[in-house]
Amino acid sequence: MNIMNTEPGRIAAADLARFTALAFEKAGMPEGDALTVADLMVEADLIGQETHGIFRLPQYIARLREGGTNPKAHPKVVKETAATALIDGDAGLGHLAMSLATEIAMKKAKEAGIGWVGVRNSNHAGPAALYVRPQAKAGMIGICMAVGSANHVPPYGGTDLLLGTNPIAISVPAGVHDPFVLDMATTVAAMGKIKTLAQRGEPMPEGWMVGFDGKPLTDPKRQKEGFLLPIGGPKGYGLAFAIGLIAGTLNGAAFGPDVVDLTDDRAQSTNTGQLVVAIDVSAFIEPEVFGKKVDAAFDAMRASKPLPGYDPVRVPGEQREGMREDRLAHGIPIHPSLLRELNKLAVDLGIPGPADPAA
Repeated sequence: MNIMNTEPGRIAAADLARFTALAFEKAGMPEGDALTVADLMVEADLIGQETHGIFRLPQYIARLREGGTNPKAHPKVVKETAATALIDGDAGLGHLAMSLATEIAMKKAKEAGIGWVGVRNSNHAGPAALYVRPQAKAGMIGICMAVGSANHVPPYGGTDLLLGTNPIAISVPAGVHDPFVLDMATTVAAMGKIKTLAQRGEPMPEGWMVGFDGKPLTDPKRQKEGFLLPIGGPKGYGLAFAIGLIAGTLNGAAFGPDVVDLTDDRAQSTNTGQLVVAIDVSAFIEPEVFGKKVDAAFDAMRASKPLPGYDPVRVPGEQREGMREDRLAHGIPIHPSLLRELNKLAVDLGIPGPADPAA
């Protein structure tokens, strides 16, 4: 079935998940693993992080089919203490290893007050927010870091691409309010946003990238001609470096010149490094007292008078839950350019498109 639309449309989350799971099964993944990854990818779209959701499906399928990602992966714990663990992702899709890491980190936090779980031999796992939101829902603090799946950034003042976007996410539960959820790259923009603009034929703002000649780049299709800029100049560089050491080197995963570009090299394992942390609030303060104090902090931030021309102050992550509810009720908006890609993939795999109830 041709699923291309002339205007941006919406597809039900359940239909999109079924299509995605079926695509993974066709690429050799077991049904259970395919469903797990599909649900997490759709969740990324539900909370508005489209650059790390279904948009990535063609890329994931290509690596599964060409050998870079193991379709029959069995992530497992290879080292463990009361409060820590190290998982080997068996070169499978990162969602599998990271969902296991989140589960183990939360279990250890309940028993030891904190759970820190590192991951090696993994792959791209979608947005880091996916692996801190469960902690907040359970009344815990969550932290996630990852080494980017390609190097797009030089060390500050240099020109050699040795660092990725190296994201970090932090969640904090509140009392009556939705939780604080910060999810950010250590670059001004994530590469996924630039790839999305390239797919749509739209320019990117000045200040996201510069060419190797030092001049601004605004054509996303010329991304290979330059590099991403770190947030805060040397501060962003330092933060990306630190995340690489903690999420990569500490776990025995790739960092620096060892990072494999998952887009350009579809046959080689990336050995991506990640980490998930869960912290039990009750190990430090009564959860009810903490929740009230967090609510008060939210209220104080929102009460700040906005600068002329600025929107009212928001708390990181506050729009995610409302967006999720809207998209569950009315479907996930899919841009026509992405629909074309999904349609091509469906034809290639010999499966119905996501808008087909038979998917």
